Amino acid sequence: MGTGAVSELAEHQQQGGRGRDVTLGTGDYITAGNAIDPRPILIVTGLVQEARIAAGPGMAVICSSSSPTQLRALLTVVDPQTIRGVISFGVAGGLDPSLRSGDVVVATEVLSGDARWGAGLSLSDDLIDKLTSGRRRVVRGSLAGAEEVVTGSSCKAALHSETGAFAVDMESHIAAAYAAEVGLPFAAVRVISDPAHRALPAIARAAIKPNGQIDLAAVLRGIVRNPATLHALVSTGIDFNRALRSLRGCRDFLIGTELVDSEALVAETI
Repeated sequence: MGTGAVSELAEHQQQGGRGRDVTLGTGDYITAGNAIDPRPILIVTGLVQEARIAAGPGMAVICSSSSPTQLRALLTVVDPQTIRGVISFGVAGGLDPSLRSGDVVVATEVLSGDARWGAGLSLSDDLIDKLTSGRRRVVRGSLAGAEEVVTGSSCKAALHSETGAFAVDMESHIAAAYAAEVGLPFAAVRVISDPAHRALPAIARAAIKPNGQIDLAAVLRGIVRNPATLHALVSTGIDFNRALRSLRGCRDFLIGTELVDSEALVAETI
């Protein structure tokens, strides 16, 4: 776990109680019982860029470096008594062909194999209107969780047909399972990076360092070995940068929305 996440969680270690219907934001928080709950929200990300966007007062951020194994290990050292909810926040691969890079998916549920977790983020129409601008649109729908990057367009199409999910990422199902296990509210906000028709080049998948940063040297070596990948890599980079810009705008989701605890948070069999 990053130093920032450790220190912020430690700071809230002695906070008692466990809020349910809570308004996200900075400073102190009001629960459904009108008691002050100063504990942070745990923000689960996969990339350093996502973590930097999410970081701020009232947020304890962890980054998996796109490793499901590492994310599970990080969550084992998080004391659920020190946080008041869990949000999966970052970019995702598009599965619904109508979604473009920069579009936002607010999860209604997360699917992985035979497991299904409800997501409790409620959004006002005013907030959706605020975040819907230009080419970006905000939709509500299901997310698929994957243990590996879903790369090819045919693989995305198959997963969409199987699950009906709007997008796929490698963190939401793990974060949802953790939240359900410890009895915390859960939500997921994901921005489309690579649309359904876009196949991720192998060089892009191999260029992520263990710390989540991009290995530029590896990218350059890959281009030298196979110059034909340059066009696909540039397109992927444009999509990714557009997604990050949209994600910055989605920071308001973390400040002005509510996590609603419900029975749907418990995993069930499809």
